[in-house]
Amino acid sequence: MDDLPPQKSHRAIGRAAGLNPDLRFDRFHVEAVDDGWEHEEELPVLRTEVTDEVARSVISRNSSPDLSFDRSINPYRGCEHGCIYCYARPSHAFLGLSPGLDFETKLIAKPNAAAQLEKELSNRRYVPKIIAIGTNTDAYQPIEKKREIMRDVLKVLSAFNHPVGIVTKGTLIARDIDILAQMAEKGLVRVGISITTLDPKLSRLMEPRVPAPAARLRIVRQLTDAGIPVRVMVSPVVPALTDHELEAILVAAKAAGAVAASSIVLRLPREVSPLFQDWLETHFPDRAARVMGRVRELHGGRDYDPNFGTRMVGQGAWADILQQRFRLAAGKLGLDRSLPPLRTDLFAKPPQPGDQLSLL
Repeated sequence: MDDLPPQKSHRAIGRAAGLNPDLRFDRFHVEAVDDGWEHEEELPVLRTEVTDEVARSVISRNSSPDLSFDRSINPYRGCEHGCIYCYARPSHAFLGLSPGLDFETKLIAKPNAAAQLEKELSNRRYVPKIIAIGTNTDAYQPIEKKREIMRDVLKVLSAFNHPVGIVTKGTLIARDIDILAQMAEKGLVRVGISITTLDPKLSRLMEPRVPAPAARLRIVRQLTDAGIPVRVMVSPVVPALTDHELEAILVAAKAAGAVAASSIVLRLPREVSPLFQDWLETHFPDRAARVMGRVRELHGGRDYDPNFGTRMVGQGAWADILQQRFRLAAGKLGLDRSLPPLRTDLFAKPPQPGDQLSLL
């Protein structure tokens, strides 16, 4: 007898992943089967769940040679934005949660992040370098509106005059322009806004809970008008699906006030590849084989190339053409500039109650 399709236990409205794959660390796997009973009642909607974590440290370190930073902060684990291509999905497996729907719906917040950050920055041995935020999961995802953990983190960084680079797709960053503008005046902050496509329908499919592309372009303008330097990141470039928009995104970014641009090709590490392929087959079955063929061409015949130096730009003739297109378009628009380094010389622990005042 043929296997029956598994019964769904919920309606995943506004979610990108169609699967919730088992963890690669588990010895046992769960498989849903049809029990033979007809389910006539309406299935419940899959809701977002948030669990608090008391963070023992908040500054994460890395030694990756192709990254421009060696430390970062992630106020949240998991991301409700739910981008189907998100390379951070596999990190959820280390929490005992699936990189699929769990990554989008079972989130973990760090309510003590700001207090712990203040403690770590106050350490006498701490040496300031730029802290990156948003490089794993987005600090301005929807739950930040209520939790305000990112805003509290910014208040600490501002008090210490600590440099920070922020990457986001969330328009909620506009709420914090009051803090960011003051930091920008001191040369302490820059922001990267990621735009994958200008097509709102495609964006809704790929990035179901991310603000529309037009809304993100408006945020570029708001930040720029406030004196905050903004880089637009054409990321990720999805071959045979969004790559034709590369120049148009750069033109729109320039018109919105961006001062620089960058680009990264699609990466599909570990569980991201089957999740993305399932999404492709669901929404673009006519071009799924072509997209994955280009992806493998970019990554040496594999779904993903983990090697430093090539993992973000790809390799081969098609990768070279893509890079040439970006350089040409960015150069014409003046977006190929390097932003000045953020200042570290202003870093200082803010005065505390009871401190002796300086005579000078």
